Amino acid sequence: MNNVLVVLCTFPDVEKARQTGTALVEAQLAACVNLLPGIESIYRWQGAVERAGEVLAVFKTTSAAWPSFEQRLRELHPYEVPEIVALKPEQVAESYARWVIGETRP
Repeated sequence: MNNVLVVLCTFPDVEKARQTGTALVEAQLAACVNLLPGIESIYRWQGAVERAGEVLAVFKTTSAAWPSFEQRLRELHPYEVPEIVALKPEQVAESYARWVIGETRP
């Protein structure tokens, strides 16, 4: 039953995160997305240490939808190398897992 994935992805601003999240939910590639604005990222890019304000998006999808989800997210994302990290939760409430599965399609 637990085929739920939690996907972390950062965006440069809330509007791009909102547009992308809405598109993925409307396409039924994600059941839900939570947007967490106001994070600060420190990272190495092209040999330099960078800092940027970003928005963290937390998507809920399924293993079955993952290939289409990832492809569409890459198409919509403005970064050359977007952070796309899928985590498989060890435990998910059965009713929530059923809802995520019911709201997504492969």
